[in-house]
Amino acid sequence: MRRLIFLVVFGLGGAAILISLGVWQVQRLAWKEDLLARIDTEIAADPVALTTDLGRYAPVSLTGVFDPDAGYIRVLASRKSTGAVYRIIRPFQADGYGRVLVDTGWVPEAAGTLPQVPTGQITLVGNLDAPIEADSFTPVPDLDANIWFARDVPAMARTLNTDPVLVVLRDAPDASLGVTPWPVDTAGISNDHLQYAITWFSLSAIWLAMTAVFLRRGSAANTS
Repeated sequence: MRRLIFLVVFGLGGAAILISLGVWQVQRLAWKEDLLARIDTEIAADPVALTTDLGRYAPVSLTGVFDPDAGYIRVLASRKSTGAVYRIIRPFQADGYGRVLVDTGWVPEAAGTLPQVPTGQITLVGNLDAPIEADSFTPVPDLDANIWFARDVPAMARTLNTDPVLVVLRDAPDASLGVTPWPVDTAGISNDHLQYAITWFSLSAIWLAMTAVFLRRGSAANTS
């Protein structure tokens, strides 16, 4: 009898823990969806002048000139519909602020030499971003081939002699840039809480089923 009581307590206790973890993931799902909605709203807001006190994803408008002699950085990336591409990062002299990095968009991996940037004053609209793409497994940039494997803002800023500020364009202000814009969005922010919740609830159901099997076997052993 004690064995059966132990199985009931152990089984129900384990199932309660697994169900509570599933409920917690459902709560996290609601929190993440609210967060993503707020970020989407912030991304789509009207742009403001670039200042030092703006946060990540802030929409900005800046006027200035591209530096045609500073070159650019190619960052190897992947798009679902396209495959391997290069993000093109260029330095931009923003009036009233200084030199910043501008993620102008992407080109196919097989693209040749890019056209020269437009000369003269130009107004850009984009969003600030501070991507955390580089980690201990990221290869070091191949500077000779001008291939980077992550948008490492501080390192790119040192290479192109700019402030460590990255603006990702919403639209191409000039077709002569020769790129397709890749604006900031929330698609890259993971939201797997629903899958986690389903996993925990499934495990709780399996746990209860196993408990029922052991209880049936225990009951049969007691009656025999």
